[in-house]
Amino acid sequence: MRMIVPPVAHRREIDRNLAEFFRGHRAAHFNRAISSMCRYFKLRRPRIEWFEYIDWGKTAGRTYEDGRIHLVHPENWKRGRVYFSERRWIQMIYHEMGHFLFWSDAERKADLFSRRMVTGLKAPGRRGSSRSRTRAGISGTRRAANRVRKRRPRISIARKSRRTARIDARKSRRVA
Repeated sequence: MRMIVPPVAHRREIDRNLAEFFRGHRAAHFNRAISSMCRYFKLRRPRIEWFEYIDWGKTAGRTYEDGRIHLVHPENWKRGRVYFSERRWIQMIYHEMGHFLFWSDAERKADLFSRRMVTGLKAPGRRGSSRSRTRAGISGTRRAANRVRKRRPRISIARKSRRTARIDARKSRRVA
């Protein structure tokens, strides 16, 4: 499936504005980020409402069919969460915007959109070996499946080896 995301320079600007909003809570930064994303995709801006928590703290954001998005405000993001970093909050925003952009097969496409928005945002000189793996087309799940697993020895073999070790120990005591 081909998915269009903004160019890297555009994504860096969006990411920078979201990070500034997370740190300083100035609405102008958030509005710039969301507006530039919507401008790129030629969509109207979603109606965003802020909450302290959603679903008793279980959910970070929710997108509705009528275009409303409910989000947890960054001031309340750190309360009662296991993962409460700035990066997680920004990825949650991308995820909910993915729901807003793609209505069919929403959950899978929103996750994919969130991943692709983050891809390539780091400084260009800091590319590692992970780039070559993604170029080759090997996904993370397939990479984990291809890893060779160390096999456990059978219990009967382990018992035999312990038995022979005891017999060898007795023989060495008799000789001495």
